Amino acid sequence: MSEMITADLVDLDLSAQTKEAAARALAERMVALGRVTDLEGFLADVAAREAQMPTGLDGGIGIPHCRSEHVTEPTLAFGRSADGIDFGAADGPADLIFLIAAPAGADDAHLTILSSLARQLMNAEFTDALRSAGDATAAAALIRGDEPAAAAESASEDSVAAPTAASAGAATGTAEADGDADAEAPDAEAAGAVEASEERPFRIVAVTSCPTGIAHTYMAAESLENAGREAGVELVVETQGSAGFTRLDPAVIAAADGVIFAHDVPVRDKDRFAGKPTVDVGVKAGINRPGALITEVRGKAERGEVTAGSAPGTPVERGGDSAEGYGTKLRKWLMSGVSYMVPFVAAGGLLIALGFAIGGYKVDKAPSVMDHFMWMQADSWAALFFQIGGVAFGFLVPVLAGYIAYGMADRPGLVPGFVGGAISLTINAGFLGGLAAGLIAGGVVLAIQKVNIPAALRGIMPVVVIPLISSAVVGFLMFVVIGKPIASAQKGMTDWLNGLSGSNAILLGALLGLMMCFDLGGPVNKVAYAFATAGIAVTSPSDSAMKIMAAVMAAGMVPPLAMALATTVRAKLFTPTERENGKAAWVLGASFISEGAIPFAAADPLRVIPSSMVGGAVTGSLSMAFGATLRAPHGGIFVVPLIGNPFLYLIAIAAGVGVTTALVVVLKSLRKPAPGAVAPGTAETAATAAEQKQPVAA
Repeated sequence: MSEMITADLVDLDLSAQTKEAAARALAERMVALGRVTDLEGFLADVAAREAQMPTGLDGGIGIPHCRSEHVTEPTLAFGRSADGIDFGAADGPADLIFLIAAPAGADDAHLTILSSLARQLMNAEFTDALRSAGDATAAAALIRGDEPAAAAESASEDSVAAPTAASAGAATGTAEADGDADAEAPDAEAAGAVEASEERPFRIVAVTSCPTGIAHTYMAAESLENAGREAGVELVVETQGSAGFTRLDPAVIAAADGVIFAHDVPVRDKDRFAGKPTVDVGVKAGINRPGALITEVRGKAERGEVTAGSAPGTPVERGGDSAEGYGTKLRKWLMSGVSYMVPFVAAGGLLIALGFAIGGYKVDKAPSVMDHFMWMQADSWAALFFQIGGVAFGFLVPVLAGYIAYGMADRPGLVPGFVGGAISLTINAGFLGGLAAGLIAGGVVLAIQKVNIPAALRGIMPVVVIPLISSAVVGFLMFVVIGKPIASAQKGMTDWLNGLSGSNAILLGALLGLMMCFDLGGPVNKVAYAFATAGIAVTSPSDSAMKIMAAVMAAGMVPPLAMALATTVRAKLFTPTERENGKAAWVLGASFISEGAIPFAAADPLRVIPSSMVGGAVTGSLSMAFGATLRAPHGGIFVVPLIGNPFLYLIAIAAGVGVTTALVVVLKSLRKPAPGAVAPGTAETAATAAEQKQPVAA
């Protein structure tokens, strides 16, 4: 770790008052040593990680950290604040701040060392020694493990240069607290007991993980292990971090009496832990209240509460955290289905559009290519593409329903969800039926999983019982109870779309344009896109449906193209990083990737987002007014040959881009130049500074 932190990366008199200022002060030290190439880009990555979950920990510790392409090598900077800085910890401000920077492709050895430091932070004697360090050199040596201070001796086995205890325990499959007890493990494995026997202590297996996989993952592991020793239980942790992970020995899992998941990203191979008392919480709970988690899982074991199958993992898969409202959970469930459906829409839609482009609009009347295919005839290839695309489209509603149910109930929801989606197609309930089927399937599975099942049946629950009962219930409801009303509603919506004309169509185009540009790839954007793709997800879409698809794609191209144009015509209004992002935005916008404008919206949302929405509304309404049509659900300018009225369509896009660019330039001109922006005539200075990867003074 000698190269990861030096005295130059230590500030024992950190004067920053906010977490942003603290991160900047420490990051500037990394920039000075060449460890970070782009200060603003790196700080944006730190802020993005902080937005996922505050990095303050109980005990006066703040650990802002991230993986970033702007980091040249794994680096650690340390600051000590006399006044304390709020990093979101429950017990108050942090006085020890560790900024951890890992390259986007850091090697496992370096990441293991960084993660070992994270485990050290859970040792009070180590942090006390840092608080009393007299100079930067001593503090850096203590963090590296070079300082043989008595305060750090008790943590020597967790030295930042040594492998983690959890990794060793996972690799050997031995419980950490009591090696002698494992001599009796075969009896426990054979019995598969849930309750702990009198001959040995209670056994727990745990999994920890966090979005970055550098700090919280290993701190939660250390905290749980310490609490396990204090409680007299055997606790082995599998850390699923950036350096990879070693799966716990199946024998250790089989012998465990309970499971603790402390995670903010999906637990990999979660089925290994099915059928045991389980506590499922966020990773910070594993750091802040490990003793309570151990007590909770022991209580569940005593009451015989076990998981019926694969326990849900990600926020989408488990339907949202307990503190979230139902509306937030519902949005996550629906977005789960839409996100899995979109690739089928893109592949099927482009293949169908390609078939029409090659074979003309009569290609849908072509015979099956199984019966008639001529290698040298373009019409045969057109029919082949069209028919493959039609098959892909046939999966849309089942995939939508299946993965909505998956978002609610994890893998057990897939079977009833897909069955319900297929029934929706059979009864002509379309996408509305798919939405209903997915929600019903997920709800039914969740209800079944709450039933206390005898131990003898637990093994067949996820394979036989849950799919059988849930599919039967969903099928009954779709065929007999709600299918017909939903099919009628679907037909009514289709008829309404087909009847749109004149001002109504223009207003709809403006509304869809506003939605596409509101959150740039977020939930509102996805709702508008899903609405459009639902209309063309048939082999013969209506003219109105194709107009809607054209308007949606045109509006979605506006924000990134406008930001690219604005950085070109008025570069002085933007930072060097934004000007670089502007170059990429040309390609992203032309490819219909609205997310290309996100860096600009994140840096200046009050100017960029409203401007984008106005331009998107202009483009959407003009596209509808011009009668432009589109059969392909994606592709940007690369599918212009497949667009009806392509010239007017491009004019609509250009108009929206011009409006957004003008608004952004005007609004930004009304404020002071952004940090790092340069005045006219100083472009050479800015370029030189950019080459040296140093910020330019405003």
